[in-house]
Amino acid sequence: MSDTPDLPPQIDTSVPHSARFWDCLLGGKDNFAADREAVEQALQLQPDLREVARADRAFLSRAVRILAGEAGIRQFLDIGTGLPTVDHTHTVAQGIAPESRIVYVDNDPIVLLHAQALLVGTEEGSTEYIDADARDVDRILAKAADTIDFEQPVAVMMLGILNFILDDEEAHAVVDRLLGAVPGGSYLVLAHPTAEVGGPKTEEAIRQLNETSATPQKLRSPEALATFMNGLDILEPGIVSCSQWRTDADSVKVLQYCAVGRKA
Repeated sequence: MSDTPDLPPQIDTSVPHSARFWDCLLGGKDNFAADREAVEQALQLQPDLREVARADRAFLSRAVRILAGEAGIRQFLDIGTGLPTVDHTHTVAQGIAPESRIVYVDNDPIVLLHAQALLVGTEEGSTEYIDADARDVDRILAKAADTIDFEQPVAVMMLGILNFILDDEEAHAVVDRLLGAVPGGSYLVLAHPTAEVGGPKTEEAIRQLNETSATPQKLRSPEALATFMNGLDILEPGIVSCSQWRTDADSVKVLQYCAVGRKA
């Protein structure tokens, strides 16, 4: 677990950050005391948060396998990368098709440091990183065009990122702008926390986390998540818990819901 003093000055280790919080839940080492304290606080209210993190990561892996395998997608724009863990987008995609091109986007300085060192892809493909806020779609698209051919289908990955865009109108504008930039045959892969599982306990966990976090977030219902998929063909089984997407339907639900939609 990192508590090193030789970090860039813009990294405030005294305030929990979403990427480091998630890293801690997944058993990573790139987090600080404030992040671990926030995790312990959240676990008291939502004991299954570690299962949520694992289910989210497993969903990403399954979705990328299907898109790179069955759907033949060779370009991935992963927004809200987070800290490198097992089964990252490029690892899965290039394991199936080494020529795949992946562009990661995040605006956390510590994520940038690790991405530059660890997010290295195959010689046949390309793996690049953009330092940008998810709301800055123009910058994302301009920089990604150095790697991604926007005349060809793209999988836009937005796992656990729209919940940090609190304004619904702004969140929709981000998704609409991204989908407007990719051609037919492209996909949107979405994961987002809801109160569908846990109800008031989940809402209270988020409220308390937001009191200390530098990156507050909000819950959205499955019905609200469906509005981000308007106009897309949603792959079976629809909008479900990450633990139940293309898995055993009897798997225990987690509060992170997900969907994959195809642009016609």
